[in-house]
Amino acid sequence: VQLQASGGGFVQAGGSLNLSCTASGDVALIKRMGWYRRTPGKQHELVADMSTGGSTFYVDSVKGRFTISINGAKNTVTLQMNSLKPEDSAVYYCVAVRGLGYAPDYWGQGTQVTVSS
Repeated sequence: VQLQASGGGFVQAGGSLNLSCTASGDVALIKRMGWYRRTPGKQHELVADMSTGGSTFYVDSVKGRFTISINGAKNTVTLQMNSLKPEDSAVYYCVAVRGLGYAPDYWGQGTQVTVSS
């Protein structure tokens, strides 16, 4: 499975950005897709993910502001980010899980999100 992310960029606080990630290869293996982020000096943080059955997870800091979705073909995940804050600035990584757990099996390339105050 390969993951190709797009989106990200620079936005002022309060603005919006949309991240998109398309999976290719044996997508039938995928059970969950989501987004992690990482800021310098910190570990990766799970921001949001979604199962193919529709269950979602959001880290508390983005609840009510971010929305994750997966298309019906199960090969694209998007993260709509609204009301962005400077603390949302990070490199965002698309991930996919093939088993019943939550630990990512596949990682896409990172995409930078920068939110200015």
